[in-house]
Amino acid sequence: MSQDCSKLIVYFDGSCALCQAEMSYYQMQDAAGMMKFVDISVEKESLPEDLSRQEAMSSLHVRKPNGELIVGAASFVSIWQALPRLNWAARIAALPGVMPTLECAYRLFLKGRPGFSALFSALNRRRH
Repeated sequence: MSQDCSKLIVYFDGSCALCQAEMSYYQMQDAAGMMKFVDISVEKESLPEDLSRQEAMSSLHVRKPNGELIVGAASFVSIWQALPRLNWAARIAALPGVMPTLECAYRLFLKGRPGFSALFSALNRRRH
């Protein structure tokens, strides 16, 4: 997979309705085009050698422009850092003790993600 080394590359599970909604929000906030979003639930999307589809489906991954691949809560912080309107959240994440708390919360969320996504989908259908 050729990589755009100037952008943050976000690997996300587009088959998860909640994940899709959140990434759509981030895409709308990315007026400067600082990020590339890769829906890894689409089989035709190729992945870099250091990221398997199973790993990518299990949690959010981000490739920084310097080539570093990050996973979990730190991925969200990287996204927030790239978006001026969400930079405040990245600054809060940098406070002592916040990142371990965010990572723990994200791991708990991942355990319930299928249920949360199904609930989000059902609520979304009722609204429309």
